[in-house]
Amino acid sequence: MLELCKTRSRGSHTYFVPVAHTRAARAQLGADALLAPELACVVDSDVDSARAKARRYAELYLGLRNYTSNLLRHGFAEDDIADGGSDRLIDTVIPHGGAQDIAAVAREHLDAGADHVCLQPVGVRGIPRDEWTALAGALVSSA
Repeated sequence: MLELCKTRSRGSHTYFVPVAHTRAARAQLGADALLAPELACVVDSDVDSARAKARRYAELYLGLRNYTSNLLRHGFAEDDIADGGSDRLIDTVIPHGGAQDIAAVAREHLDAGADHVCLQPVGVRGIPRDEWTALAGALVSSA
């Protein structure tokens, strides 16, 4: 898909990817293409609660071969994908913690070549206004 994006579009909006994928996508797309990964995240400092929310979100994607193949190409093993995802996979692909923790991962994607990072708070009901507000504050204060 990245090759198709390179030749037939102005860039790519990647989804459910680690920072390693962003780095590889930038290398494949070249400097001029837009690269905007989505970063699902859980604004919750309770590790057990946050991982449970992240696993519920990840369940669909960990059952789809296109996503799991991508993860296998970028540092994960079959064991990481099994049984709802290893802690390492969940923590990497769906970061959690305070807004500053998540902002740090968004900056890693930017440092790896992303032009923009689309933050998607998950694990909340309704519109995640409080999460967006906290994340915006963390990103602005660290800029």
